[in-house]
Amino acid sequence: MAIRFENIKEFIGSRVVWDDREDIFTPEAAAAIRAKVEERTVVVFPELNLTDAEQLRITEAMGEKVRLTNKTNVQDNDEDIYQVTLDPRINPQPEYVLGTFFWHMDGITVDMPPPFATLLSCRIAPDKGGETEFASTYAAYEGLPEDEKQALEGLKAVHSVKASLSPIADAIPEKHRDRVLGIGLVKEHPLVWTHESGRKSLVIGTTADHIVGMPIPAGRALLVRLQEWAAQPAYSLRHKWTKGDFVIWDNTGAMHRAIPYDQSTGRMMHRTSIAGTEAVAA
Repeated sequence: MAIRFENIKEFIGSRVVWDDREDIFTPEAAAAIRAKVEERTVVVFPELNLTDAEQLRITEAMGEKVRLTNKTNVQDNDEDIYQVTLDPRINPQPEYVLGTFFWHMDGITVDMPPPFATLLSCRIAPDKGGETEFASTYAAYEGLPEDEKQALEGLKAVHSVKASLSPIADAIPEKHRDRVLGIGLVKEHPLVWTHESGRKSLVIGTTADHIVGMPIPAGRALLVRLQEWAAQPAYSLRHKWTKGDFVIWDNTGAMHRAIPYDQSTGRMMHRTSIAGTEAVAA
């Protein structure tokens, strides 16, 4: 094959190596990349330096693209490319980007299947901070003791944007706090997602507020423990961005978060998403 993959860690992450850059855009490469994303959760293309048009080519070759955009984002490029930035000229309401400093999965509170994958290319890399961390919720589930797996079966968590933004709620201007916290739906999802492939993963992150039928303190403590379990070094990966890097991850089997960075650094990422094909299911 014209492109090759090198494992980064035992349970998560692969790096793409290519001889000819154009080989990445072939149908055969798209199929291989999608399969590797499903297998390894995170796939990294070092300094690929994609244009927006090239990023859309890869996105559409791997599956149906889907928009997960925030209407407050005043971007001047293609509407299918979302600019992830704290630059106030582009993003006058930064709350949703600030919320990504905490572990989450994309699209958990919308009325459609969560996106299969998120694709992110780095246009401006900060000198300090701004790394993205990934945690495989496939590997985390598989690594649980059998009695804990059985204890999680049948449990459901209530997810909301309000819960995901609760760590920064006090920093949201009061004049639009209620509106910011009120977007999206309140959704119940099983803690353990049994995928059509038969594999199982955890559905966790800061959108998960409490466990249905469990006392609030006990349920939230369980959710925190599961986040900590998934984020342990064996199941997680931190990517230090260099300008031009391109990363794809399986959003249905991973949490991710950004390491805080100074707004003045100008960190800029361009994001596309691939539509999911299955709802969260027990």
